[in-house]
Amino acid sequence: MKNLKTLALCAFIAGCIVACQKEDLSDTTVEQINLEETQEPTKEQLDKLFKMGVNIEQVTIQDIPLPDGSKEKYLVSGDITIPVDDLAEYPDLKSSDGKNKQYHSDFIVAPPYRNIRVLGWTGTGSSFDLTPKMRTALSWAVANYNALPNTLNFTLSYGNNQSQADMVVYRVIGGAGGSAGFPTSAGRPNRYVRINSGLDSGTYSLNVVEHVIGHEIGHSVGFRHQDWYNRWSCGYTGPLPAEPSVSPAAIWIPGTPWSPYADSIMLGCFGTVEDGEFTASDRDALNILY
Repeated sequence: MKNLKTLALCAFIAGCIVACQKEDLSDTTVEQINLEETQEPTKEQLDKLFKMGVNIEQVTIQDIPLPDGSKEKYLVSGDITIPVDDLAEYPDLKSSDGKNKQYHSDFIVAPPYRNIRVLGWTGTGSSFDLTPKMRTALSWAVANYNALPNTLNFTLSYGNNQSQADMVVYRVIGGAGGSAGFPTSAGRPNRYVRINSGLDSGTYSLNVVEHVIGHEIGHSVGFRHQDWYNRWSCGYTGPLPAEPSVSPAAIWIPGTPWSPYADSIMLGCFGTVEDGEFTASDRDALNILY
């Protein structure tokens, strides 16, 4: 993959993707996406999110800007975004005992939609355009997915005509991280992937940006956080209370091994030394699921 990265970078220089993933707070404090309006969710909405296995510690309703200038209303929990109007479509999840495995969401990408056309948003001169660094990292992340021998296939292009795109990756104002949603009840991949502008700073390498984009694409094709059951903020160092026995869980992917949490691109937090590559358990999970 390092050779693929070199080739992708050379090609890019020659030619010149609603769960944000938070940076580990042991490194720096993370801003949330800067949005004009936020609202508090209702108890019924929080109850539904909890039954879906979504962290309800800090949930807001936000009018999230889309790259065409419109806005959509989402329930936001960390890097997970759920359309308010579609909340009822998501089924409740069953309880689970295992904690150290790979997990997927209630919906995954259906076979008719597994040739995924990814659009990296560029060419408008607006704050939504991906920077050169983000474009390169997106090409690396897509190459990681395409290198696997499964039924997912990604085609990447750049521009601002989203009429033929299945997934649109664009930039928003914010600290280090990104955000995305899950596949729809019809089996289509999540459409919008947001990359926070703070990742363009010199603090974060191309590998770190590749990691964040790969993580958000992972949500978009149905993956939950591997440490989904940890409902506390990144960087929390105190004791964790016992998980409620009735707590819903994300769906375990049969065939993935028990493993330490540090072995997945789908952890809820990230640091400044990420290499952006899939681990063995990531590859197993993707190949088993697809």
